[in-house]
Amino acid sequence: MRKIYLANPRGFCAGVDRAIEIVELSLKRYGAPIYVRHEIVHSRHVVNSLRERGAVFVEELDEVPDGALVIFSAHGVAKEVWEDARNRNLKVIDATCPLVIKVHNEVNRDYNKNYELILIGHAGHPEVVGTLGQVPDKFHLVSSVEDVEGLIVENVDHLSYVTQTTLSVDECREIVEALNRRFPGIKGPHQEDICYATQNRQNAVKELAKFVDLILVIGSPNSSNSNRLRELAERFAIPSYLIDSYKDIQSGWLKDVDSIGITAGASAPEILVTEVVSYLKELGATEVEELTVVEEDVEFLLPKELAMLGRR
Repeated sequence: MRKIYLANPRGFCAGVDRAIEIVELSLKRYGAPIYVRHEIVHSRHVVNSLRERGAVFVEELDEVPDGALVIFSAHGVAKEVWEDARNRNLKVIDATCPLVIKVHNEVNRDYNKNYELILIGHAGHPEVVGTLGQVPDKFHLVSSVEDVEGLIVENVDHLSYVTQTTLSVDECREIVEALNRRFPGIKGPHQEDICYATQNRQNAVKELAKFVDLILVIGSPNSSNSNRLRELAERFAIPSYLIDSYKDIQSGWLKDVDSIGITAGASAPEILVTEVVSYLKELGATEVEELTVVEEDVEFLLPKELAMLGRR
């Protein structure tokens, strides 16, 4: 093993950065404990760090005491969760990514115009659960071209689709093409729902694949965008592994490997990348090169009740 290539951009996106900062500033302003519904982002490292500082992660609101402060994760929540919070007199700070809120707004707007809705996404993912929960009915979930072929709708002439923000760009394109073939008049979003960070990180992996023998994707197993990065690398016939930290690296993976590519999902902090690079240097890597496809400068505003505390 001689050389390490680092994908750029990698790691935290603006939505993740904002969500983590919301928890940190809430702890600073209100003190512990701060309740967070679902993992604020899908990163064990981040969640464990915030837990040590007083964040209490819960799956449902019935685990939160009446009248307490609760933060909704970056993935967004269904409308019934908001209603439950109001009924329980909970103080809510919403850390939903603004790009997920954009999808929610599209869903509500089209539903109110009597469109039958289709969501392209992965069943059970928190973002998908939250998006499906924006409206009470006439909402279908598809995860593959096969799902599209078997889809039964009430009105083929009044259909609209949206997508989960963290999908594979190429996989999503195939499903959209299948929807357009089957339902030629279907309405799509004005702008792609797949977020800028997902697209940029996938484009960076495509560039990495030109130079390396192996790709390591740093991210937690439940991170959708991290899994898509690993799958994308494998599409280019490059062995690829999803790791939570350098401790997951197996020596057998490195046999006969001259160059290694490293990227990180949108929920993975840069410290994990630094630790992986240091570990690979100990194993013999001598060169490190950044492979940049685009520079990111996106920043999302904080909720007004926290903005006065400033950004870190």
